[in-house]
Amino acid sequence: MSEKQTGCSPESVISSETHPYGPNDKVKEGLVGQNVLDQLEQPVQIQKVVQEAILLAGGAAAILLQVAEPGVGKGVDEHSNFAYRPMDRLRTTMTYVYCMAFGSRSEKEAVIAMVHRAHAVVKGPDYSADDPNLQLWVAATLYAVGIELYQQMFGRMTEEDAESIYREYSVLAVSLRVRPGMWPVSRRAFWEYWDHQVETMHITENAQRVVKDLLWNKELPLHIRFLLPLVRLTTAEMLPKRIREAYGLKSTKLRRGVYRVTLGFTKATYPCLPKAIRTYPMRYYLTDMRRRLKNIS
Repeated sequence: MSEKQTGCSPESVISSETHPYGPNDKVKEGLVGQNVLDQLEQPVQIQKVVQEAILLAGGAAAILLQVAEPGVGKGVDEHSNFAYRPMDRLRTTMTYVYCMAFGSRSEKEAVIAMVHRAHAVVKGPDYSADDPNLQLWVAATLYAVGIELYQQMFGRMTEEDAESIYREYSVLAVSLRVRPGMWPVSRRAFWEYWDHQVETMHITENAQRVVKDLLWNKELPLHIRFLLPLVRLTTAEMLPKRIREAYGLKSTKLRRGVYRVTLGFTKATYPCLPKAIRTYPMRYYLTDMRRRLKNIS
């Protein structure tokens, strides 16, 4: 999505135009094409990003982008009890992300094995959760949404940091079925891939059911349902224009104004919070993961 598109909030765009890469954007030696678990024992740059609780604010947008890919949408719609357990997908996704960034090698191996077992039964005549192309897209949404939110809160990164974080994010893809060569070799290649995906996807009935279960869910706890109008508004403004309109989500001048005010307030306050508060979800999910791994060992 581009800032130049009519009706878009400039603060919310996720595309190559709002994530510029340097003129010498080159492929550097990194995680792509290597044994990721050997290379990423103690990551530094990706930890700086994924530890931030603000990334959870993009959870709904990431899910809507993921299920916009028809194979992902069908798998989620037909093989998960999304309407009654919508928080489970968040826990599963964030446990995987936090483990890949902060977990020990044995923890990573255990979580990867659990994901493989869960994916093995998610398949149909024309889709499979183990399809590397689908897994590549899911990982791409986590990078695109995460890096956008982080930079909105803390400002643009240096070229060196941006490249390092991008290379380290490849662990989310190639730790599963994605072949190392499939992860775009540079940020330039990534945003070309991203823009192509956004421009060619079509929203299926499966995806529409998922968005209804996610954004209009009556099974959520009351305190979360109270926040759904704000979640719907912010999620709509975060999505690329084409995807937002395909889902039938609204973006009016008033809604964009509310989004800008909300974003401005968050920018002014979130970075000032104690790190212990900003990283609480990460610590909570890692503790939960370790408890569950201990129970099954």
